[in-house]
Amino acid sequence: MKVGLRGLSVLLGVFLILMGWGKTAWFSDPGILLAELDRWLGLAPALSRWYLETVALPGAGLFAYLVPLGELAAGAAIILGYRTQLAAMLALLMIINFHFASGIIFTYGYLTNGFGLPVLGGLFALAVGGAGLPFSVSRGRRT
Repeated sequence: MKVGLRGLSVLLGVFLILMGWGKTAWFSDPGILLAELDRWLGLAPALSRWYLETVALPGAGLFAYLVPLGELAAGAAIILGYRTQLAAMLALLMIINFHFASGIIFTYGYLTNGFGLPVLGGLFALAVGGAGLPFSVSRGRRT
C-alpha cells in the first residue's frame, strides 16, 4: 500500500508543479489573477460571490504570489517525500479554496471533472497516510 501512495505522491506532485508553473506569469502581472476572479464573480453562486468580494479580490495581489509558490513548493515536497502529510494537507486546502471561489465546487460537473474529486481524494489519502513512504527524503520520520 505504501508503494501505491508513493506513486500517487509523485503523480500529484507533478500535477501541482505543472499547475503552479502555469501561474508563474502572475508574479509579473497580478492582473491575470484579478481578471479571472472578476470573471468568476459574474458566474458565482451567492456564497462564492461573498468570498470573492470579501477575501479573494481584496487579497488578489498577495494571492498572485502565494498560489503559484504554494503549488510549486507543495508539489516539490510531495515528490521528494518531504513532510508529505503537511504538504498534501496544505495543497488540499489551497485547491478547495480555489474551487470554492470559482463556484465549481457547487456544480454537478465538479463531480465528474478530473480536477475535482480525484485530486482532492488523492491529496486527502496522502494527508492521512503519507508518512514514511518509500523513497522519501524524510522516510522514517513522522511527516
